[in-house]
Amino acid sequence: MHNRSLSRELSLFSLGLIKDRGSLNLDKLQIQDIFESALDVLINHCRDELDNCEVDLEKALEKLLESELKEGIKSSYSNVRDEIKQAIYKIESVMNSLSATIDFPKLVVSSNQKDIREDVNQRITLIVNNLCIIDSEIDQVMDGWRLKRLPRVDRDILRLAYVDIHYLSTPIAVACDEAVNLANKYSDTQGRKMINGVLRRLQRVKV
Repeated sequence: MHNRSLSRELSLFSLGLIKDRGSLNLDKLQIQDIFESALDVLINHCRDELDNCEVDLEKALEKLLESELKEGIKSSYSNVRDEIKQAIYKIESVMNSLSATIDFPKLVVSSNQKDIREDVNQRITLIVNNLCIIDSEIDQVMDGWRLKRLPRVDRDILRLAYVDIHYLSTPIAVACDEAVNLANKYSDTQGRKMINGVLRRLQRVKV
């Protein structure tokens, strides 16, 4: 994971710790305090994900063992094969999640934290100081919805994408990909669909 991806993730956690209304004009020291709290939240999230991976892996291995025991008894070969495939896919999914989760603490420790902190500070400052403008312009492409009706995490993902596109000159494709990655990790199915639709309309407006 690149530093920018990590800073977006930390920015998302930081925004979740800030009041979601009006212009707050936070100073750099306040944002740094929020950053430290967000870092703690992210680390705790990683621990929870590791625990979930352990539970899921145990379940998948049990399923795999049960499938092997069924082989040649009563179940048909195709049923056993399908069960084994499902168990293997689950194990692969768990290992992918595990790999992504392990990256976070390593990157926090080994990457250039000053760069990450400055990037988070910039993103948070831009959002809190321009919140009304950002929300208003996102509202214009919501297609019958209002931003305030979305869950907080979805609103913040869209705000981060908006800042990337309109303030930080991030290539549109990169900004949208990063927002989708955040949505895949932290939003639900409905939220992911909504975010994808809004991002497409934001992209057309920018172009």
